[in-house]
Amino acid sequence: MLLSVLAEGKTEISNAAMEPEIVDLANFLNRMGAKVYGAGSNIIKIIGVKRLKDTSYCIMPDRIEAGTILSAVAQSGGKVLLKKVLPEHLTSVLHKLEESGCQILTEKNTILLSAPKKLKSIQIKTMPYPGFPTDMQSVFASMLTTAKGTSLIIENIFENRYKYVNELRKMGAKMTVEGKICVIKGTKRLYGANISATDLRGGASLIVAGLNAKGKTQIDNAKYILRGYENLDKKLNSLGANIKLKNI
Repeated sequence: MLLSVLAEGKTEISNAAMEPEIVDLANFLNRMGAKVYGAGSNIIKIIGVKRLKDTSYCIMPDRIEAGTILSAVAQSGGKVLLKKVLPEHLTSVLHKLEESGCQILTEKNTILLSAPKKLKSIQIKTMPYPGFPTDMQSVFASMLTTAKGTSLIIENIFENRYKYVNELRKMGAKMTVEGKICVIKGTKRLYGANISATDLRGGASLIVAGLNAKGKTQIDNAKYILRGYENLDKKLNSLGANIKLKNI
């Protein structure tokens, strides 16, 4: 898209991603004078222009950050009101949170989540948008480590996305992985441990686990997490967490 808006002639992108971020980028480019059509569908058509103009633009809320915070609160058995969020971007995530026992109320730009004392086990299959996002599966897996019953996750988008599982096992999680399938047997409690983030979303799952674990959890390689979350420690601390950044 970025290349094609200034290319001569017409460009058609087939099998395009349909995530809200693609639509947001197209809206931004169009504000600058680009001619991008069909964003949000699997075919995007672009008519090249000679130049783009200056503009100001407010980007969309981060749906994965919102989902991470909701999952953290859900595992902790708490309650949270998220503001400046777009619930329609999180339909599949909210549905699974409700299935796990959470009560959710949404308005135009807010989500109110009330978690039960004990989450219920669920099944998740990651799919292209508007299906359940692959970027949320590790965070949900962490959330489900203490849910009642056995949960099942099937990763259909990317390979090798269960690197975080070995770290959660160090905390007492009962998880097994075979190919694209992860089976999670809910345990009563997780325990603090020295663990290490190997990627962005897997690292976020370790934070979620640490919030509900007994004792102290130390997460090394936090740089992976900070790459994709702005002030996540401050936001979670405002909800009662006790997170401290060291040597960053």
